[in-house]
Amino acid sequence: MKQIQEAYIVAATRTPVAKRNGMFRNVRPDDMLAHVLRAVVDKVPGLDASEIGDVIVGCAMPEAEQGMNVARIGLLLAGLPDTVPGVTTNRFCASGIQAVSDAANQIRLGQADVMIAAGTESMSVMPQIMGNKVSLNPAIFAKEENFGIAFGMGLTAEKVAEQWKVSREDQDAFALQSNQRACAAIAAGHFRDEITPYTVRTHVPGEGGTVRVIESLCDTDEGPRADAAVEKLGKLRPVFAARGSVTAGNSSQMSDGAGAVLLMSEAAVKRYGVTPIARFVSFSVAGVPPHIMGIGPIEAIPRALKAGGLTQSQLDWIELNEAFAAQSLAVMRQLELDPSKVNPLGGAIALGHPLGATGAIRTATIMSAMQRDPAVKYGMVTMCIGTGMGAAGIFERV
Repeated sequence: MKQIQEAYIVAATRTPVAKRNGMFRNVRPDDMLAHVLRAVVDKVPGLDASEIGDVIVGCAMPEAEQGMNVARIGLLLAGLPDTVPGVTTNRFCASGIQAVSDAANQIRLGQADVMIAAGTESMSVMPQIMGNKVSLNPAIFAKEENFGIAFGMGLTAEKVAEQWKVSREDQDAFALQSNQRACAAIAAGHFRDEITPYTVRTHVPGEGGTVRVIESLCDTDEGPRADAAVEKLGKLRPVFAARGSVTAGNSSQMSDGAGAVLLMSEAAVKRYGVTPIARFVSFSVAGVPPHIMGIGPIEAIPRALKAGGLTQSQLDWIELNEAFAAQSLAVMRQLELDPSKVNPLGGAIALGHPLGATGAIRTATIMSAMQRDPAVKYGMVTMCIGTGMGAAGIFERV
């Protein structure tokens, strides 16, 4: 019987994250995916791509332009060998980190020596936030506790704000900090190493019936607001409840983006002579009541820590997806997370949240932080999940 072996992250990259209908408004999600797949493979010179056991891609709305098993489409567009398989996985906002966990597990079980985990999502191309056609099973509403499945995400945030007593002022202050941290990180160049710039080509009419191609190099996240201020945030009206506290300013941005993570076994690391960035430690998913789905990490984080044999104090860097300021603050307060360790470079309120891609994108952020700062030994990616779940994945710098 084979023993469980370690899975190592040897490379990670991402696109810059664009606002919905922003710089990537005419970019297909499978093209974004192909871009990061090519880039992450190129980070290991001499890699035999035919050795990739699988390409697992997270996507929260795998339909329309990001349907048809976008993982397989993306890897073929990237020029990977026909022999490389691909599968799309969907755990809503945790799809990207789920892909990383699934890829790591294939290596840990000895089923592959080289794997790619990725995520892609274009909220610009999707016809609406919940996809082409939503048709919930009426039987799900036979129990009152399931009603929350039909709530908009913003309404669940209102429920969390009410139950955990998170004020509007605290939410706006948290949103301001997210933008300030993100803008400072961009100015300091902290995202530069994790981003693979994307060239957007736009075709416009030229003289004499010709077509001109305009190229724009996109290398910086589009969402952070340098002009964010408490006064401006305070003037925004609640979006989801007439007397609520959740606004567009203290909620995550709808976004477009993709990320990819290359994982190897110890044998492959030695064979290719690469220096791994981190070891995959553990992953956990937990369920919570759908109407307060934002508190999912409260249940998932302790499970992931227990599975990894760690204590919360050992975490040096926490990427807590800021679906809403209300739920982020509720999670931080309930678990007593150190605010200085949570989203040091800003979070989704500023940087955006391309749903199924976020887990892979934020994994790239932690990998970059570990390479930049030797003091970061343990990092975690965690988020809440629609319909009432939470996920957390932990990594150790090596």
